[in-house]
Amino acid sequence: MVRTQVAARGVTDTVVLDAMRVVPRHRFVADERVREAYDDHPLAIGYGQTISQPYIVAAMTQALALRPRHRVLEIGTGSGYQAAVLAEIAREVYTIEILDPLGRQAQSTLQALGYSNVHVRIGDGYQGWLEEAPFDAIILTAAPDHIPQPLVDQLAVDGKMALPLGEEDQTLVVLTKTSQGLRQERRFGVRFVPMTGEARKTRSVHDLE
Repeated sequence: MVRTQVAARGVTDTVVLDAMRVVPRHRFVADERVREAYDDHPLAIGYGQTISQPYIVAAMTQALALRPRHRVLEIGTGSGYQAAVLAEIAREVYTIEILDPLGRQAQSTLQALGYSNVHVRIGDGYQGWLEEAPFDAIILTAAPDHIPQPLVDQLAVDGKMALPLGEEDQTLVVLTKTSQGLRQERRFGVRFVPMTGEARKTRSVHDLE
């Protein structure tokens, strides 16, 4: 998987490649999908959610430029697979899942695999995790139609945020927070489930304005 789907498509960060080799992806999918766990496509995990294809997980992780000292916030725990990859590299991972059953299942899987540096919260991730901020990196695994300001506020200076942005036409966007503001880089087209909860309500307010 790492050789043919990830490294061959341009992911070069050795810490990311090593993390992808270590995390047992099949532990994060349903029993009936285990045979597909390492295939190059997303998989349904229930409740209308998916586990992203390996390349996207690796590309988004690489975009964060993680180092062992870093603390990361993830919005959208899902199966817990992305959090596990992050936890192989970063010091601490804080992850928020809006769907209670998914969040609890992910927490159970992560604990069973020994990821003591992953902290799971059930709730709406739009407002982030203020009491643990600032974060060296933030990653969103669901797509808002705008950049959530509370997450920008919780990103440390020189930190990076990777998120799928948009509705029908989504783009992977990488933000770098500098002392002068935000630097934005648009990478390539992606397809993620939409961000729900407060993100949708905030969008409605923006639409009315």
